[in-house]
Formats: sequence, C-alpha cells, structure tokens
Amino acid sequence: MSLKLDDYYFHLPDELIAQRPAARRDESRLMVLDRKSGAICHARFADLDHWLIPGSLIVINDARVVPVRLWGLKESGGRIEVVILEPPPPDAGPGEYQLECLAKPTRRLRPGVKISFGRELTADVVQVLQSGRTVFRFCFQKDPVQTLEAVGRMPLPPYINRASEGNQEADLDRCRYQTVYARASGAVAAPTAGLHFTEELLGSLKNQGFDIAALTLLVGYGTFAPVREDDITRHRIHSESMILPAATVEKVNRAKAAGQKVTVVGTTGVRSLEFAARPNGLLKPYEGMCDLFIYPGFKFKVVDHLLTNFHLPRSSLLMLVAAFTGLETILEAYRAAVAERYRFYSYGDAMLIL
Repeated sequence: MSLKLDDYYFHLPDELIAQRPAARRDESRLMVLDRKSGAICHARFADLDHWLIPGSLIVINDARVVPVRLWGLKESGGRIEVVILEPPPPDAGPGEYQLECLAKPTRRLRPGVKISFGRELTADVVQVLQSGRTVFRFCFQKDPVQTLEAVGRMPLPPYINRASEGNQEADLDRCRYQTVYARASGAVAAPTAGLHFTEELLGSLKNQGFDIAALTLLVGYGTFAPVREDDITRHRIHSESMILPAATVEKVNRAKAAGQKVTVVGTTGVRSLEFAARPNGLLKPYEGMCDLFIYPGFKFKVVDHLLTNFHLPRSSLLMLVAAFTGLETILEAYRAAVAERYRFYSYGDAMLIL
C-alpha cells in the first residue's frame, strides 16, 4: 500500500484530456475492469447493461450545476472573469450575498471596486484573501439561481480550454456539462461519470429490471484542487453538501441484504455512501457536509461496482479509485487506456470497475 504522492503518477499526453464531449452521450467508450483479476475489456457505454446483473441497484448523484462563471465590467471599463465557488441556495430570494470567488485578473482588485454583470446583477469587492480568492458582495435584483441561469456560463474545469466565449460553445457546455437527471441545484462542478447517460439508456435499464436510486452531493470546485502533500494522508480534502434520502438508504440496504450488487455512478456517490456508512457499515439517512478522503487502505462497506471516468495523475479521485482496485491494478488499466487512446476526465470516456 503506497501513500506517496509520486506513486500516483502516470504519463498522460495532453491531447488525451477531452476538450469536448462525444457527439452523443452514450457513444463514449467504456473500459470494463475486473478488479480481482485485472482483466480488461473494451466496450461502448451504450452497452452498459451487458456488464451488470439485471435487477441490481444503480445509485446516481442528481446534483445540478449552476452556471456560476461570469464576465463583468469594472467601473474603470476593464473586463473581469468571476467564478462563484458556492452559489446561494436554491430557495434564496433577491438581496445581497457575500460569496467567495475566483477572479481574474486580480491586479487592482481592492475593497470597494464595483462590477456590473448586467442590469440585474452587480457586485463590489469586500476582501481579497491571501489564498488568491476574493469575497464579493453580490446584489441580486431577482432570484439568484434564476439570475445565474440567465447571465452565467458553465464553470468548466481548468483543464478544458475554450479559445473564445462563443455562444455555440457555451450552449454545448450548458447542455452537456449537466447530467440528464440533474435535479438538486447548487453544484459548481458536474458529477461527470453520469454525463454518459441518456434518457433512452436509463429507460432501457429500468425496463430490464434495474433499480435506480438518487443521492445528492453538491460537487464543489475543490474537486479540482491538486494534492500537494508528499504523504497523501496529510492532504485535506474539500467539504461538500450532501443529502442521502431515506428512500435511497432503504433501497441500498435492501439490495445488500438480498446479496445484490450496488453499482455507484461516480466518485461523488462513493464518497457519499461510504461517509454515511461510517463507522460500522450501517447506512442511515444523512443531510450535512461530507469531507471523506478515500485512499488505499480504506475498507469499502457499501460499493460493489464503480462507474467512473478516467482521472488525472496525482489526483484525489485517482487515489479513491486506487483504493477500490489496488494501485498497481488501476495504473496498469490507465496505461492500457493511454495506449488505446481513451479520452480522460470530465468530457472523456468511462470505466466500469467490477
């Protein structure tokens, strides 16, 4: 069991970091990995049902991404880009909200600087933090989430490059950087393993007897934060808001009691279920914050199968997957993925770990 950061490195050519999604969601490729034998099969996401046992349970994260990426004008006329790191809650009304943000350029930002994002949204700088973040006081004339839906753009990960602010690309991202089952508003990053599902595929799975249950983990921008500690156990993972409803708990517990496999869509779902099952494996409804960092040595109590994307070297997400499969098994699979030219990360291909 390795807990050293450099042991989670693998060579990833830049061109394999997907910049755009597949033409159709379920046209993504699917690597199927048997974590016990290390055997690998290459498939298509549309054929997901071929690899799962009919009647088993699939758990999804229904978090909905808020378009929190804003372009504004300072009083001086200079343009500024702002990403809100934690938007107001869905039930928030019009008014003023102090929100922590990423902003660029940051030079000449100081308390009192006013910014306009249009007639219905303005802000002024409250504090520039040493962390590089900035606290803004936003003044929403109308419902905050509706306002952001109208004027904002999707907060794409930092490794997705957009050469322009063109409306065509913005429309593509608004549609495709959101799962078809997104419901609970408040995330600033997508639970990307779910991006491959179509309504038709979900309907087919249900018709074949698969049961589907939902939880909510509002994915934060911290999911992109790099691990910088040489000893990964010293890394402090971000905290995110989570809701595990009683109906989902009942379905999971019933499946486990019947000996059925629980397939979890995404690392966010894994963190949520395993967090709620601590310390004795007894799953109970939960609403609150989740800050579980999973790395090798972790004992899984709920998850049997994991559906996930391909993650970046030295990332906390890769460490979670390594805990599930074993480090050498996942690194060998990733080497195969690079050799086979799989596409990595948010808009990339998928992996099903059995």
